[in-house]
Amino acid sequence: MMLPFPEAETPDDVSREAGRKLFAAPVEFLKGVVAMDGLPAPDRVEICFAGRSNVGKSSLINALTNRNRLARASNTPGRTQEVNFFTTTGGPYLVDLPGYGFANAPVAVVEKWQRLLKAYLSGRQNLRRAFVLVDSRHGIKAVDEEIMTLLDKAAVTFQVVMTKTDKVKEKDRAKVLTQVREKLSKHPAAYPELVLTSSEKGQGIETLRAIIAGLD
Repeated sequence: MMLPFPEAETPDDVSREAGRKLFAAPVEFLKGVVAMDGLPAPDRVEICFAGRSNVGKSSLINALTNRNRLARASNTPGRTQEVNFFTTTGGPYLVDLPGYGFANAPVAVVEKWQRLLKAYLSGRQNLRRAFVLVDSRHGIKAVDEEIMTLLDKAAVTFQVVMTKTDKVKEKDRAKVLTQVREKLSKHPAAYPELVLTSSEKGQGIETLRAIIAGLD
């Protein structure tokens, strides 16, 4: 029987090459945005990365783009509170959303950031897909479900990317994947494939590149 939310298949040669070429070309930081009026013109397809603090988002973006410091990883959860835009050559904007679910920032800062996040996710017409990162050691938590529900309401397709799969034993991973699939079944905007990744080992990176290159 076919599992709900199966793991994305390994890309074929054409898709893999399209992904390789997209991310082998220059990827540049464009701007950090703190309010909706600072967003760049919606003149191209856009994809975004969302995930709770310390899920490995910066590491994943750096692995995708073959650059060590394109996205800045921080040891302090909630340090990055801007919506960061990156340009690809002839491809989509890559958008790095601030990590959510942190407790170390002042309440007023968190509230301002949450308003910006909601406004961005519900009002960006050229946003083709959100990639919601979920730690393979922990599965989907309540804060992840809040973002997923927001994406459901905004009718923005989102795809779950499991991070840090190299840190989990096979039997524990199966348990987490069962939990993830059960949770996703309640979200109408969830894309019906999972991408399992390890930024450290390179697992799933080619697959994710190919998926992004195929969005238009």
